[in-house]
Amino acid sequence: MSVDDGQADVKRDLERARSRLRLLSDASVALASILDADEALGRLARLIVPHLGDACVIDLVEHGRVRRVTTVHRDTARRLPRPPHNPPPGPGDSPAPLARVLRGAGPLATTDFGPPAEPGSLQAAQLRLYRGLDAGTVLIIPLKVHREVLGALSLVRPASSGPFEQEVVDIAGDLAYRAGLALENARLYALQQNTAEQLQRSLLPELTDFSRLQLTARYVPARKGVEVGGDWYDAFALPDGSTVLAIGDVVGHDLTAAVRMGQLRNMLRALAFDSGDSPAGVMRRLDGTMQGLSSTELVTAVITRVYTPPSGPWLAHWTNAGHPPPLLTSPTEGSRLLEDGLAPVLGVDTSIARGDALTPLPPDSTLLLYTDGLIERPGENISRGLTRLRQHGASLAHLPLEEFCDGLLERLTDGHQDDVAILALRVPAQTQVLS
Repeated sequence: MSVDDGQADVKRDLERARSRLRLLSDASVALASILDADEALGRLARLIVPHLGDACVIDLVEHGRVRRVTTVHRDTARRLPRPPHNPPPGPGDSPAPLARVLRGAGPLATTDFGPPAEPGSLQAAQLRLYRGLDAGTVLIIPLKVHREVLGALSLVRPASSGPFEQEVVDIAGDLAYRAGLALENARLYALQQNTAEQLQRSLLPELTDFSRLQLTARYVPARKGVEVGGDWYDAFALPDGSTVLAIGDVVGHDLTAAVRMGQLRNMLRALAFDSGDSPAGVMRRLDGTMQGLSSTELVTAVITRVYTPPSGPWLAHWTNAGHPPPLLTSPTEGSRLLEDGLAPVLGVDTSIARGDALTPLPPDSTLLLYTDGLIERPGENISRGLTRLRQHGASLAHLPLEEFCDGLLERLTDGHQDDVAILALRVPAQTQVLS
């Protein structure tokens, strides 16, 4: 071998080493930056192909079934076999390569893909997959965390490419280890997010004691990747027969915000029921109590007191602490925002003057309280969201209340990044005393 040939070999080895290091670096970034497990594993598979194999397949074990998450081939025009319908891993003595790895074997490189199997089984699905990928050699590596196999990463080569080199086996094992950690982190995050959401839902009231009023509420958690926030609503009757409707948002997006939301709602109930004060008076009391007895920092809220007199129109009496204005919409009178009674958010200064506003509620109208997730979009002026709300509120006002709320959420929550809570009251077509 000449000196030039030796130098060329060294350069090739260095370039191959740099390429593998870039792959490990890029894979680490892809796995660490995404909390959606399927998306992260899909990115990993696209990074691996064609550096380590002609195809990459990732399967996960979920609830005793095997789910194929992704299949990537270097030939993007190739028609890939459809994923199986989550078959079970198979019997404990199954000789199928994937089943063996999922039981704890591996890494496993093989050219023997196992015997024919019953239709609908995991082995049958794997044989169909390997035929579709023209597989000659398959390297299957477990995705393992704390001795638990969460799934498997498979690399596929045609027969013409020969066996997998030890260097490729080592790199694939490193990637599988990182993928297993990322998968475990994503599952822990999803568990935490679900716990926070369930806690928040448990702290919100069920509107089952309002047969005399037509009330509906909805809570929609933020889309994936965003933590649960402190959105809340409440409705309760006062001794004089009026009804308090309230909605608000505690600053924060975590379990702490959900807990503080529950504390705030309980304080509001006690203050409103005991004092008999106006909405502005209750808001002032709530601000003082919150700052004296709670670690909650900033809160927006609307407190509305609804009166149903023996004759004449129903009345809404409200105050607003830095919250989006309520919407009043009617099939005959259109929509308008109740923008009076506005003062700064709670938690700033207890000496701030707070005022009330009063408006009649026309027959067959709908009073809607909502949190900012319904109207806000990143990079958009909030006035556009309020205009959108008025327009859709007017177009849906003729629908039954449940359909009205569902229609608003369907039209306005596309792409939302924050929690959404809404509380809606429908005034009867002929207002009268409700017993």
